[in-house]
Parts: sequence; C-alpha cells; structure tokens
Amino acid sequence: MHDGPDWPPDKLTTLRLGRRLVTEVPASRPGRRAFVDIAPARNRADHRARDEGWVRGDTDRRFRLEHWEYDGDRLDGFDHDIGAVLVASADPADEAGLLTVLAAWGLRPGAFTHPWETDDPR
Repeated sequence: MHDGPDWPPDKLTTLRLGRRLVTEVPASRPGRRAFVDIAPARNRADHRARDEGWVRGDTDRRFRLEHWEYDGDRLDGFDHDIGAVLVASADPADEAGLLTVLAAWGLRPGAFTHPWETDDPR
C-alpha cells in the first residue's frame, strides 16, 4: 500500500492501527444490501499493547476481506445474520496484496470508510 491518492491518510492509518474499514457495494437484487470489509489481522503484540492501554501501528499486517450480503430489512436488528450470504473472501498477506484484491474486486481504496459511518451490521 502506498500513501498516494488512492488511500486517504486517515484510512491508511486506520488499517495500520488494526481497525476495520467498510464499503457498501451493489447487492444481487432489490431488498438486499451488501458490504465489503477489510479487517487487519492482530497478533500478540497488538493484544499486549491493548492490555497496556495503547494501540500499535504495523505496516506489515495481514488482512481479511469479506463481502457479505444481507436482507435489507434485517440490518437494524439482532437477526441481521438470518439470510446473510458470504459472497467472497480473501486473505492478502500484506498491503500490496490488499491492493491487488481490491483491484480484482473492482473496488477503490478511497471508497472505504469507518464502520460506524455505514449501515454494516457487523
């Protein structure tokens, strides 16, 4: 991953600090909603930092991408997982691999945002 125009600095920092990013994508049919999330992997050093009260940045993180589709009427409730479908997943080993997967899925890094700014139920 680079610090160029594709990754806004705050989003790149979010990933390097081990926090998720999400984007909404087109669903397969009306009444459905779909999201892709990027979840950076955490390791022992991250857990130790958390226990000590701080957050560790890491430019060598692995990532988990998941594309989920949901029944749009269930997003606000506890049952958002009923009828949910995992459309695709990938596990890039590094930031460069993350960009490769995003390009293959037709996604721009700049489209991702913080989970609380979306309707993603996870």
